[in-house]
Formats: sequence, C-alpha cells, structure tokens
Amino acid sequence: MKVYSLVGKSGTGKSYQAMSLCGKRDIPAIIDDGLFIYESRILQGQSAKRQATKIGAIKTALFTDEEHRYSVAKKVKEINPDKILILGTSTGMVDRIVERLELPEIEERIFIEDITTEAQRTAARKQRVELGKHVIPAPAGQLKTDFSGYFLHPIRMIRGFGFGNKDNMQERSVVRPTYSYLGEFFISDKVVNDIVYYLGKQNKGVHSIIRVLTQNTKTGIGLTVMVNMKYGNNVMECARELQGQITEHVANMTAFNVHSVDVEVRGLV
Repeated sequence: MKVYSLVGKSGTGKSYQAMSLCGKRDIPAIIDDGLFIYESRILQGQSAKRQATKIGAIKTALFTDEEHRYSVAKKVKEINPDKILILGTSTGMVDRIVERLELPEIEERIFIEDITTEAQRTAARKQRVELGKHVIPAPAGQLKTDFSGYFLHPIRMIRGFGFGNKDNMQERSVVRPTYSYLGEFFISDKVVNDIVYYLGKQNKGVHSIIRVLTQNTKTGIGLTVMVNMKYGNNVMECARELQGQITEHVANMTAFNVHSVDVEVRGLV
C-alpha cells in the first residue's frame, strides 16, 4: 500500500481538492476528518464535522477514540487499497493518523500550496470563515443518514476525474457543522407538523389530519400520521400518495433524513 498525504491549514481547500488529486494519481482511498472513503463511498468512521466542539472534531480526526480507531483500521486492512491519501492540517497530524491506523510510512507528501493557487486558497478560506461551509469528499447521498438535519449541498464536477475512471462525474458535498462559526440552528417539531398538515389539505382523499407523532433519532426522524379519509375515494391510494409527499417534502424542506412515514387511517368521513 502506497500512502500519500495532503497537508494544508484549515480552510485552504484540502477536502475540495482531494478527489481531483486522487483521480489524477489513481488513488482509490481517502482518510479525511475521521472517515474512510473508498471509491466515493464512506465505508467506515465518523465525521469530525458532526462533533459539537472544535476540540471534539480534532479528537475525531485524530482517531483518539479506541473504538473509532479500531473500526477504521480494521476496514482499511480488509479493503487493502493499493494507494491511500491522508488529509491533515500539519505533517505531525498526518503522521499521527498513519500511526494510529497502523498504516505504512508516508511515501509522498503533498502540500496544498503545490496543487492550488493563492486565489483558490483565499476563496476556500472565505467559504469557511464567512459562510461556515466545509467540504466532504463524498456524494451527498452517502452522507444523508449521518448528517440528518444538516443542510447538504452537492458540488458536481462534470469534467473532473473519477476513481478508476476518468470519465466519471465527481461529487463533493458541502455541510455546515454544529460547531460552525455561524452558530447552531434547530427545527422544531411544529415545523414538521405544519408541513404535514399542509400536505394533508392538498390531498384529495384526506378529510383531516388528527395527529402527527415525531420520533427523532441520530440518523433521522420517523413520523406517524393519523388521518380521517374522505368517503368514496381509494383509501390505500390516497394514503400512499400522502406518505410519499410527506417523505419528499419534509426531507427537502428540513434537511432531515426521513427513515419512516406511517399513515394510520382512523376513520372515513
């Protein structure tokens, strides 16, 4: 296994540039902020960007938690990629990650200044400081469950290099972490309920929404919607339609991962 490292200060665009660098060097694997990413898929780990504090994020990125370290090291050994790229803010950091994950010594050290211009690094820093945005070198679909409740924005590079196939479309994702410089935000259950009640009014077969129960988990939300249906309509068809509408609109409007929507028909009116 050949180990590469990409080093640059925080906010200089390492994660954004990582996938292009991997495409050019035919590197299929990345270690970035506590995640093991292989061929654009997150296979193991937990993202430092999910931590509540910067200190917690640093600890996660350095694999200081033994269970986290062990699970990622085991998965890397299992996959055994021929090449792997380690991202870090200093040479000391990438060396520490290599040691913690029991990887071979770094053969080639790359610095962000080697592959970007001053203008590119300035633009990346502006996105981090002024907008609190962080890039994760993986598609948004891969992050949906782990980042339920976070606003994810895909960045597609049509002419970029892909893992193993230079004609592939790259996709990176932008996320604003909990410890963002812009502060925290939350979405109340009332907002979700209002969306459901509105969708119920738009559904031709729904007479009224009786109650909405929300179950929050780390990976998303589950909804139980109790309804009265209008007599004379196809109850199952209208219920399935409402179920799909709720799943789509709640996910799009709140950024939550909706892992279940149960529609309970309590009566016909």
